Amino acid sequence: MNPDQIMSAFIDSHVATIEPLAREAALAGWEFQTTSSESAKAQVTELTGRIRKVYSDPEKFALLKSLPADQLADPRVARQHTLLTREFLSSQMTDAVIEEMTALEVDIEESYNTYRAIVNGKPVSDNEIDDILMTSDDVVLRHAAWTGSKGVGAHVADRVLTLIRMRNREAQKLGFANYYAMGLEMQELEETRLFAILDDLAERSEPLWNSYRSELDTELAARFGISVSDIRPWHHANRFFQSPGNGEADLDRFFADKDIAELTGTFFAAIGLPVEDLLQKADLYEREGKCQHAFCMDVDRKGDIRVLCNNRPNERWMGTTLHEFGHAVYDKFNDPELPFLLRGPAHTLTTESIALYMGRLNKDARWLRIYAGVEATEAERIAAMAKREVRDYLLVFMHWCLVMTNFERGMYTDPDQDLDALWWSLVKKYQKIELPESERPPHAWASKIHLASAPVYYQNYQLGEMVASQLLHHIETVVLAGEPADASVTSPKVGAYMIDRLFVPGAIRSWEQWLEHATSETLNPDYFVKQLADG
Repeated sequence: MNPDQIMSAFIDSHVATIEPLAREAALAGWEFQTTSSESAKAQVTELTGRIRKVYSDPEKFALLKSLPADQLADPRVARQHTLLTREFLSSQMTDAVIEEMTALEVDIEESYNTYRAIVNGKPVSDNEIDDILMTSDDVVLRHAAWTGSKGVGAHVADRVLTLIRMRNREAQKLGFANYYAMGLEMQELEETRLFAILDDLAERSEPLWNSYRSELDTELAARFGISVSDIRPWHHANRFFQSPGNGEADLDRFFADKDIAELTGTFFAAIGLPVEDLLQKADLYEREGKCQHAFCMDVDRKGDIRVLCNNRPNERWMGTTLHEFGHAVYDKFNDPELPFLLRGPAHTLTTESIALYMGRLNKDARWLRIYAGVEATEAERIAAMAKREVRDYLLVFMHWCLVMTNFERGMYTDPDQDLDALWWSLVKKYQKIELPESERPPHAWASKIHLASAPVYYQNYQLGEMVASQLLHHIETVVLAGEPADASVTSPKVGAYMIDRLFVPGAIRSWEQWLEHATSETLNPDYFVKQLADG
């Protein structure tokens, strides 16, 4: 057999094994995230381990390496070879290590899901913490809520550090400097280029950031009756200062009496991406034992797509729901004719770009008028303020991403250093927040679930924001050229373009080839920077 025939036979055998296992593991994962049941936890641990052992097979990995990639004539076979080789490489571990690592990961995730901060002697959910930090003027309560939210860090930190060291050890056995370096390479991201892009964004946005932080500090000092030098993390609008508080437009008021799921369905249908079927199987409201965050899960790459949220009628959860259904439509409208291994997003950052694109719309005055029922005169009055809120969000979230990416890189480079000191030095550098050492809760860094459960992920949010800005420019100037101003939030041309150019191609190309195919240019940070400046 020639190389293509050998590789095709390998793919067929592999998919026959992995496809049903992946579906079973996803269903168990959904049960675990929605109930935290012990039986689901055991299933997730067992099935995740079985999947990892498929990819850890050294003989199959040797076969993949033996095939001359440059001699694979069929580009789709060649792409699957690339994807599988990376997956097998990163999974070369013993069965014992796989079992230990998987059990530890699931155990840590359960701790995040079930942890409830204690505030004034009572357990409270993340939503309640967020509400306090968004709205309360009671500084004592805010301090208690913020400090309580960090308690999970001390609860999981030792286990997270064990996991980090384990990941590093296995990555170093494979010849990588550490797990972070391996994670980027497996994602087709070049570390030097990535951090050059992030540093460039930080430098180009610095004047805007300084101006924003000066205005914000003045507002916070006046609101809480303190000096600027006394501002602390709990004076900000959320646990990590990863998004700004309610702006001048006060967008929460437009959602207080709205059905967020209904608005989501109406909007996506209007742009040609109906999600009513997905809303029916979504789990959208908070309850005890359920994961407190939000995500979208493609169970089988055949249409069983599930969204989890913890919705409340406010602007934040409106944006989050739009975000998660952005992931969902990417999965829903893939090409069912593609091979299983290519039937998904080109990259994590590409699905994030669609989610982030959609998640910004809750701050768009046109969207608010058409879908949230805001009076036309009011929508016109707040248009500039709403645009400023998008700008503020992008600025704040970008600087939070700089904290996370630089911390995670530093953590894997040297997990034995003083991670608390590293965390607070980066918070000071990028977010301009200071907290005296005597006031720092232990292991605050570990209160961010991504560091344990979604490693080497956070850079994809910022890259996704940049791609979202590039897609927005292309849609408004090319796809909708000559259309009315409202077309970007009402026209089915938007959905048709996304299906054809973004979703249907699946993973047949690398992420930057995907972007060039969609917008006729590779990644261009100028669109993101311009959106900041225009706000």
